Amino acid sequence: MAEAFVSAVVGVVASKVASVAVEKINQTRKLVDESPEPDLVSWSALISGYAQNGFARDAIWAFHEMHLLGLKCNEFTFPSVLKACAFTKDLELGRQVHGIVVVNGFESDEYVGNSLVVLYSKCGKFGDSRRLFEDIPERSVVSWNALFSCYVQSDYFGEAVELFREMVLSGIRPNEFSLSSMINACTGLEDSGEGRKIHGFLIKLGYDSDPFSKNALVDMYAKIGNLEDAVVVFEEIREPDIVSWNALIAGCVLHDKHDSALEFFGQMRLSGTHSNMFTLSSALKACAGIGLKELGRQLHCNLIKLNVGSDPFVHVGLIDMYSKSGLMNDARMVFNLMPDKDLIAWNAVISAHSQNEEDMEALLLFPLMHEAGVGFNQTTLSTVLKSVASLQVNYICKQIHALSAKSGFESDRYVVNSLIDAYGKCALLEDATRIFRECLIVDLVGFTSMITAYSQSGQGEEALKLYLEMLDRGIEPDPYVCSSLLNACANLSAYEQGKQVHVHVLKHGFMYDNFAGNSLVNMYAKCGSIDDAERAFSSIPERGIVSWSAMIGGLAQHGHGKEALRVFNQMLKYGVSPNQITLVSVLCACNHAGLVTEAQKYFRSMKELFGFERMQEHYACMIDLLGRAGRLDEAMELVNTMPFQADGSVWGALLGAARIHKNVEIGQRAAEMLLILEPEKSGTHVLLANIYASVGMWNNVAKMRRLMKDCNVKKEPGVSWIEVKDKIYTFIVGDRSHVRSEEIYAKLDELSERLSKAGYIPKVEFDLHDVERDEKEKLLYHHSEKLAVAFGLIATPAGAPIRVKKNLRVCMDCHTAFKFISKIVSREIILRDINRYHHFKDGSCSCGDYW
Repeated sequence: MAEAFVSAVVGVVASKVASVAVEKINQTRKLVDESPEPDLVSWSALISGYAQNGFARDAIWAFHEMHLLGLKCNEFTFPSVLKACAFTKDLELGRQVHGIVVVNGFESDEYVGNSLVVLYSKCGKFGDSRRLFEDIPERSVVSWNALFSCYVQSDYFGEAVELFREMVLSGIRPNEFSLSSMINACTGLEDSGEGRKIHGFLIKLGYDSDPFSKNALVDMYAKIGNLEDAVVVFEEIREPDIVSWNALIAGCVLHDKHDSALEFFGQMRLSGTHSNMFTLSSALKACAGIGLKELGRQLHCNLIKLNVGSDPFVHVGLIDMYSKSGLMNDARMVFNLMPDKDLIAWNAVISAHSQNEEDMEALLLFPLMHEAGVGFNQTTLSTVLKSVASLQVNYICKQIHALSAKSGFESDRYVVNSLIDAYGKCALLEDATRIFRECLIVDLVGFTSMITAYSQSGQGEEALKLYLEMLDRGIEPDPYVCSSLLNACANLSAYEQGKQVHVHVLKHGFMYDNFAGNSLVNMYAKCGSIDDAERAFSSIPERGIVSWSAMIGGLAQHGHGKEALRVFNQMLKYGVSPNQITLVSVLCACNHAGLVTEAQKYFRSMKELFGFERMQEHYACMIDLLGRAGRLDEAMELVNTMPFQADGSVWGALLGAARIHKNVEIGQRAAEMLLILEPEKSGTHVLLANIYASVGMWNNVAKMRRLMKDCNVKKEPGVSWIEVKDKIYTFIVGDRSHVRSEEIYAKLDELSERLSKAGYIPKVEFDLHDVERDEKEKLLYHHSEKLAVAFGLIATPAGAPIRVKKNLRVCMDCHTAFKFISKIVSREIILRDINRYHHFKDGSCSCGDYW
């Protein structure tokens, strides 16, 4: 009688463990210990209480003690012990218990069998789990539910749905728990069609009025992105609770419907339902998504009132909200006030600095994180590498790489892709290529990173080859890899290959993607086809500031200044506000077209009209324009009155203007400053020597040459590219490496005769070599761009445009010669130099000789 009483007390106490402190657990244990001979019922009740309330280790130890006492388990004890083994994922112990189950003959018991199914599933042994399930002689809906839930919890959603169908076909009626698991499976699959079928089962079986099922349906439809159906189900709930509201609001945030999320949040507050920290966290994300700083601050106050100040989940949400609202001081203050900063919090604040282009701050936090003993994971490394890539700090990139290898993250897909991207942006292409090739499994992101690295390093041909390799591996492209390819084609001026990428963009339906659309505009503009650029621009469905800036910049570089200004005014009419880059393009448009008055208007009223201060780039454009227009005194005055120290771009613009107008004094002043600011660049020496040569100061030319030699400054060689039949051909001055060199030079000789008859006179005064006139003329004829044009004439169909790219500014002589050639051969020659595009047609150039 006493033992029965003790057993009853143990059962009552153990069942309430979830709501009591550790002392109560000790009290329960004490009752068993004080019993002279605790029976199987007492031990079973104790083990069950431990297992049900998450004290798995205690349950296992109690089972061990009971076993040592010689007591045999029954069909009620085994499920609790197996549940504890499943909770700890202790497969070895679970197998031992399984052996005891078999020895004692309980393997055919449904409840014991169900527990074994769950144990093996949760330990990842789904084959064993399924065999044990099949061995249960009479499987009820409870058995099926046990198997469903394990598959769903392990993200085997498709398999779970197939099992559900099998159960229904076997004639077993699902219950609300079966349907709940299936709703979760459909959510994981993001399959709204299958979700609707489960919804139909709920209605058919009469579970649709159950609040738990309704909430699960709202959550499923919201997470899948079918927000209309989520709202319909939500409105059918008579009294939505906080779970209902949270599911709907979180779904809106997940799919970037931030306005809707905040609207539902407002309705919830009006309904009298009190927010919890999950509601407020979703609302914070919505505020961050649309930049509602003040509402975000109000929500922060509400969180403080809820007394959840120590919750790390809330702190991370606040850091995210403040950082995405551009309030990094507030984000950092939240982080600094956190009592316990875990890994997620450190990652959040590092990511916040990185996303706000505060890359140095992000890097400085990383060693502090290490000092705090928090450790790091792949997210940390990927974020830090993103900042390394932005700052282009090579030595830190190598250090992070070494740390990744040492800590075992070198094979992590995200870290590998980040390393490829960082090495590529740090111009360490060999390292990027090595990591890419050593990676066993390369995904789309890895290919995109490597293609981008090749593109940014000027190796467009390698980028295109890699894209073909990617397709051969069966990896489908996305808008980002197509954008990288288009940039590679743009850098090479590879018009034909760019058109082929355009076909891929159309084939895969990326024309409606702004990212790919903007890259198409940029590619066609840089390949010299402004008409194709305009067509691509017109096909972009929602043109943002990047789209408009790309089009304005393209028109500007092609010398269509007035058309660029027309597009700019059209942009303003559509309500799109310009940014500082747009205004640089506008000033460039005025510059290339010689529109001094229009440029001065935009330059002087930039702050009043558009709300931002003038930058170095704006001053450089304006000084360049004034200088080219011959207003060198005004240009010099602007340099002297700038609100900040002039950089290389400003002095470079002034030096270029001095070259055009043969102004030795200003040229020397600009060159003097450039040699201080950018001593490694050979362009300064060359331009100043050009100024000296143009006025016959050959002694000074010789001095500049000696200075370059003494300072070990090498003149950057002129290189020109031309695309013929999907292949890029490269030429340097006097190049004879081409297989068709004899034909190329024969064509140049032929052109020489025809040019002389047409009245062309070589501009020998711009050649720096102190040699006889005949020798200078010969050197001029062998410039890289002339070789490229000659090759284009013999290698392309008659009448087809010839597209050439040069890495330097086109020289005066080549510019003059191409005007004559375009008329003699009746061909359009499109030349892209370092500054702009020149369309030579019928004896004239689109730049109007103003470049």
